[in-house]
Amino acid sequence: MTEALRRTLRVILHTGDTPHRTALAFGIGVFIAFSPFLGLHIWIALLIAVLFRLNRVAILVGTYLNNPWTFAPIYLAGTSLGCFLLGISSAGLSAINWNLHGRDFYRNVWHVLRRYLWPLVLGNTLLGLVCGVLGYLLLRHLIEQRRAASAVPVAEA
Repeated sequence: MTEALRRTLRVILHTGDTPHRTALAFGIGVFIAFSPFLGLHIWIALLIAVLFRLNRVAILVGTYLNNPWTFAPIYLAGTSLGCFLLGISSAGLSAINWNLHGRDFYRNVWHVLRRYLWPLVLGNTLLGLVCGVLGYLLLRHLIEQRRAASAVPVAEA
């Protein structure tokens, strides 16, 4: 585990918030990571964090689940699930040119995915809900375990 990830986890695990609220912020961030609103994830996360006074670090860490390395698997999985549920062929998804960069890449992705708008929205919403709930449960469990372990008094010899 990298040092930056360790520091981030330490910040999340040691906030003054309740385990429920910290894990809730993280779970909402994970849900946002799956949303089809490309380029708006961070702004949506910050807006929700401010409006509901949630832990900004936890919600942003969850949102950063969608990053340049996970972008393709997240959206392809969600769109494929949506295609399956709606009975639409996903064969056209192979037209995405993964070798492009910057605006050219996003234009190509938009050109391909706009034909799959409803499968993208449905599939990614469902995956986001499932992963958000799982993220909430996992982080809440970790925080509660960590706090319980630190509350146990050390026996003196």
